[in-house]
Amino acid sequence: MKYKVLIVDDHFVVREGLKLILETSEHYHVAGEAENGQVAIQLAEELQPDVILMDLNMPVMGGLEAIEQLQARQSTIPVVILTTYNEDDLMVKGLAMGAKGYLLKDAKRENMFRTLDSAIRGETLLQPEIMQTVFQARSRSAVPSTSSIPSAASGYIPALSDKEKIVLQAIAYGHRSKDIAFDMGISERTVKAHLTNIYNKLGVDSRAQAVAIAIERGIVHI
Repeated sequence: MKYKVLIVDDHFVVREGLKLILETSEHYHVAGEAENGQVAIQLAEELQPDVILMDLNMPVMGGLEAIEQLQARQSTIPVVILTTYNEDDLMVKGLAMGAKGYLLKDAKRENMFRTLDSAIRGETLLQPEIMQTVFQARSRSAVPSTSSIPSAASGYIPALSDKEKIVLQAIAYGHRSKDIAFDMGISERTVKAHLTNIYNKLGVDSRAQAVAIAIERGIVHI
């Protein structure tokens, strides 16, 4: 059984390139393609893909609005953002809106499959090389004030403990729970407990959202 992928990008060449990579895997196949967010929403309902690769900057309806519309329809399909190096602000907003991760459009095959695997498992793979650009964008980025953005993005955030800050900084650099546990000399269960506390304090429910809020509020630093 292969996982179904919906590719959403207004550039035909980008869609074809992603298809060529996905077709090399025995675990994935392209169930559909969309050139804008409006078509993506229709196809998501019709095809029920296991994961959506979503461009952000598109005509008719962009990726951020499409993500918001999918959430309004209570869609549980994980979305992975397709991004370029000059879309840092949009990427931060997409993560804050609940996207499960992000990929550069010229991502290597291994990175793509690791990110898709994590998204389908309900996890988030934050790649350190891309987070570098997100940190650099912090001073000029702002999370939009829509109903789908966690309220902590623009309001009071309870103080994080020193250990919670260490865990948050580690996940911002893409470290896995078991690696964080090893580095801190604690159990993986304790790391997950710290993550739960972080989510509750920031008013989020995923690593991607936590990192986006932390970047916007300056809680973690590079």
